[in-house]
Amino acid sequence: MGLLRVMMPPKLQLLALLAFAVAMFFLENQIQKLEESRGKLERAIARHEVREIEQRHIQDGLRERDSAAVLPDGEDDVVIIYNRVPKTASTSFTNIAYDLCGKNHYHVLHINTTKNNPVMSIQDQVRFVKNVTEWREMKPAFYHGHVSFLDFTKFGVKKKPIYINVIRDPIERLVSYYYFLRFGDDYRPGLRRRKQGDKKTFDECVSAGGSDCAPEKLWLQIPFFCGHYSECWNVGSQWALEQAKYNLVNEYMLVGVTEELEDFIMMLEASLPRFFKGATELYKTGKKSHLRKTSEKKPPTKESVTKLQQSDIWKMENDFYEFALEQFQFVRAHAVREKDGELYLLAQNFYYEKIYPKN
Repeated sequence: MGLLRVMMPPKLQLLALLAFAVAMFFLENQIQKLEESRGKLERAIARHEVREIEQRHIQDGLRERDSAAVLPDGEDDVVIIYNRVPKTASTSFTNIAYDLCGKNHYHVLHINTTKNNPVMSIQDQVRFVKNVTEWREMKPAFYHGHVSFLDFTKFGVKKKPIYINVIRDPIERLVSYYYFLRFGDDYRPGLRRRKQGDKKTFDECVSAGGSDCAPEKLWLQIPFFCGHYSECWNVGSQWALEQAKYNLVNEYMLVGVTEELEDFIMMLEASLPRFFKGATELYKTGKKSHLRKTSEKKPPTKESVTKLQQSDIWKMENDFYEFALEQFQFVRAHAVREKDGELYLLAQNFYYEKIYPKN
């Protein structure tokens, strides 16, 4: 018995192909509309939550506080800004702030910029500075988001927020981000990622000279610390590197590294207990301490690492990372001691004497 084969005429094949293409375009369009609707819904929910919090504060009897022209200096007037660099364990750290905010009585606010653009327009800079300094219902506050450093003194602000941050080995950060764009993570595994479907490994990308693993993609931590100046975002700028170092030392209370995140959290708890009391224990024992892990991540080969390390951009980003690491280890050496494999905070090491006039 012969095999019956039905051949579709060429015209019907073309029509079928066109119908498939139209259907795929329609589906992509619907997915895009759903993503836009989800974004609008998230923003609407966020605005509603803010209104609820403000109303609750009014009902709780903040009339005396509202009547004051200026908030009194003190722990309740503190604002922390964590302008988090992508793929530096920022979600793990931020979730600790969320877990503690109810217990320690402060607010956590996510700075959600359009398409995660780290540079704000001048009008948004003014709005943001005004919000942070004058939004009394939200104080004390912990702001976090993928936003580059913003100098509040340029806007005539007398009391600046406290800046903190965490950075990571630049190649490790890039590898993590490369796989994150393709496979996502275990935090929101069902979310469609920008490069989903691309199965090329990081090593294959480097070997082929791909744009997603190019040395230019390493240029991120320097501009995040450099700020909102145009030169900060010129890849390979020596001025940007020096400005980032200056800001790290002069504008940030503490900058940790991903590789020593627990030590960073311990020092924050010691220096800012109003916010971080209980953070170290929560990080060690909490279920959310390592909440976000990039899926399908493969360590790069020595050949790939060596190729990236030959670039001037890597040398500059690594210079900044080493500078930050040295500063962090210096601060830690004067804050903690190690005993039997455990770190212990040093007790207060100063006191006052010869106090005059005598009563």
